[in-house]
Amino acid sequence: MKDPLKMLKQVQQMQDKMGKVQAELETETVEATAGGGAVRVVATGTQKVVSVTIDPAAASDTEMLQDLVVAAVNEAMERSKQLAASKMQAVASGLGLPPGLM
Repeated sequence: MKDPLKMLKQVQQMQDKMGKVQAELETETVEATAGGGAVRVVATGTQKVVSVTIDPAAASDTEMLQDLVVAAVNEAMERSKQLAASKMQAVASGLGLPPGLM
């Protein structure tokens, strides 16, 4: 049987590491584009969109522009989630937890 105090200390260390990772994710950004760069979206590692840039030439076709914005935002969100997952996995691997638990 493991020492309960040792386990508690490990949990506290994990919480500290998770807090640091969350803070890092709030400042790290990912970028995605659509339409050959006509629309560019920047998002944080916490899935918050921080900027959307649209090439004025793309504004002439409203439907196409809407589709490009949606595509770029979706791609940015996916990249953000992948960034967060890889950072969290790094924390979990240091604890000896089974893969997929976090």
